[in-house]
Amino acid sequence: MQAEYYRNHNFAPQVVFDPFMGSGTTVGEAHKLGMTALGRDINPVAVEAVSTALGPMDRKSLLNAFEGLSATVGHRIRELYKSIDSQGRPCDVLYYFWVMQARCPDCQSQVDLFPSYIVARNAYPARKPEIQIACPQCWEIFPGLSGQEQVTCRACQYTFDANSGPAIGTKAKCTRCSNLFAILDTIRKQRTRPTYRLYGKLVLTRTNNKEYLAATEDDHKAYQSCTRLLKECLDERSIALPDLALEHGYNTRQALSYGFANWRDFFNDRHLLALGWLHAAISEISDGSARGALLTLFSGVLEFNNLFASYKGEGTGAVRHMFSHHILKPERVPIEAHPWGTPKSSGSFLNLFRTRLLRAIDYRESPTEIYGERGPSRVCSEPFLGNATSRWPPSRTIEPRQIHLSCGNSAASGLADRSVDLVVTDPPFFDNVHYSELADFFFAWQRLRSGNGSSEFTSTRQVAEVQDADVVRFAAKLQAVFLECHRVLKDDGLLVFSYHHSRDEGWRSLAEAILGSGFHVVNSHPVKAEMSIATPKSQAKEPIQLDMILICRKQGASPPHPANSPRQAIERASAKLARLAEAGFALSRNDRRIVIIGQLLTAISDPSDIASSVADVSEEVDRPCVARPRRVLRSRQNVLFGETE
Repeated sequence: MQAEYYRNHNFAPQVVFDPFMGSGTTVGEAHKLGMTALGRDINPVAVEAVSTALGPMDRKSLLNAFEGLSATVGHRIRELYKSIDSQGRPCDVLYYFWVMQARCPDCQSQVDLFPSYIVARNAYPARKPEIQIACPQCWEIFPGLSGQEQVTCRACQYTFDANSGPAIGTKAKCTRCSNLFAILDTIRKQRTRPTYRLYGKLVLTRTNNKEYLAATEDDHKAYQSCTRLLKECLDERSIALPDLALEHGYNTRQALSYGFANWRDFFNDRHLLALGWLHAAISEISDGSARGALLTLFSGVLEFNNLFASYKGEGTGAVRHMFSHHILKPERVPIEAHPWGTPKSSGSFLNLFRTRLLRAIDYRESPTEIYGERGPSRVCSEPFLGNATSRWPPSRTIEPRQIHLSCGNSAASGLADRSVDLVVTDPPFFDNVHYSELADFFFAWQRLRSGNGSSEFTSTRQVAEVQDADVVRFAAKLQAVFLECHRVLKDDGLLVFSYHHSRDEGWRSLAEAILGSGFHVVNSHPVKAEMSIATPKSQAKEPIQLDMILICRKQGASPPHPANSPRQAIERASAKLARLAEAGFALSRNDRRIVIIGQLLTAISDPSDIASSVADVSEEVDRPCVARPRRVLRSRQNVLFGETE
């Protein structure tokens, strides 16, 4: 099996359809396997990104375009991030450090909302315990050691607890009058987004050393000059900036409650000046494919350069991007990174051009898969053709390895009856991440390209989007797409998709959508899902580390699949859990639960059976799987996919 995995395969003329295309994983993988890939998504941000990633891309053209940007707008941006080091010599600023403020209701003082005065720490404190501390008296930044309760500033000799700042959870204590007040209530009364104060910086000296320093008067004046220059650029209309209001929603309500009413509010003035320059310069590139690739890269830069980004510290990528929480969480101590960047920057245009775009071209030219835990990657496919097209629907005569993409509601795809061999997708989860609410952050900039801030859409949000907090509406929307999949899928075809959920309602809505659209589940396989270090998982008591790959056939399809009884389904789930434990997976209760539920779906003909079936197997759900030492990676694919449909 392993040898087959690394061989080149050509499954032409098989046709694969992904109705929830997202980032295009299914489309790209199908293309590698020689299939014709059809991708559709209701979100225009997703469709543009995939069209760029799988469309024509020339290394030489991109390098020429990048060098042109570096010599022009790159130079202008780099000048915005110049300062003076501790020896009084000119230097580059890697990062500026800011703190959110709230006005004390009693004395009207501006209170810095520091949760602690620790500016930076290493990702591996046991090995490198040194930390950087900001003095609340004189704002000098000086080194200390992790775990110290009391520290003394080396500049003003003030002694304080670096671990405790004015912000204590949802409340803050005024440093002037000691009044304790609710942060959110105070900010709401301002009716605008919070103010921020620049207090520190991390610079790169001429000798290539890093220094943490307090912000100087010259640093504040440099920022004020950016504010004036931004106004001049807007008055002259030499740059265009987003002017799209946030809409109320599950993922925007927290930002709205903090006064972030427009997507432009997510940036400070220096952000807007640098990003506005860069966006305008990229938009003027004459080569269409290079322009599209660099605009997509620009969207990645946006994630790391805004007021919701934070500092991870030393020993890892320095900038924690704004979507690490899956919500728009206002950051009380945001980091302002260098948008163009230096060789030692994180999340910059320079850095991402090298680590994302050039690496993507390398992969397109020679697709590889990792071989073993430490072994070299192996070539696994022919080069990408770069032939993504917006021609939709494709003609009935479909050539091998063609890619067809479209933006629209997948409940009405426009594809011909029984024209698809496989539907492979990753649908939204009930009451989970509301993608369009987050995608509007990028769309606010994307829509500028149509001129005068207008485009076909005013938001990526659509009524038909399969995302809803109401279980009945979610099931109905998902069922509508699955019904369309049933129509376009050949009678012997498969519907395959990934899913997990911690709540019974999520599984019942899924069962209703599957059964109501004329499919039934014939098997399910657990696979490793999102990285365990992702913020939502690291903070969860019972994190879900697995996704279930659900395999469905049309009801009444030939050949018929033998039906499982609930007891047989539980036995198969127990065997899968045992293999996972043997491979070294430490499974939470929720992990065990979704493996069992995924297998129980093969034994039900009515969605209401899910709840009663789960209640009957609580003993299995609560039985822990003891993790043993992991075997080498070669066995793990067999562990996860030990049985076939």
